[in-house]
Amino acid sequence: MTEFKDKNRKDLMKTLHEKKDSLQAFRFGGAGSKSRNVKEGRNTRKDIARILTELKSQTSALSSKANLEAKVEATAK
Repeated sequence: MTEFKDKNRKDLMKTLHEKKDSLQAFRFGGAGSKSRNVKEGRNTRKDIARILTELKSQTSALSSKANLEAKVEATAK
């Protein structure tokens, strides 16, 4: 999903925290309630996974960029 790819790390962390709180409220808030939307939990878990994937991707990109810069500096010396 592109909605998470456009956000920076700080916004992703904030959204992740909100989604985790939402999932916890969903799990414990409607105990015994038959009229709740059962797909909400699944969708929230998928959103959390998407956010974590994007965070990992951004971290990996920063790490590989730093490694590349270190190699360039080493070869320049």
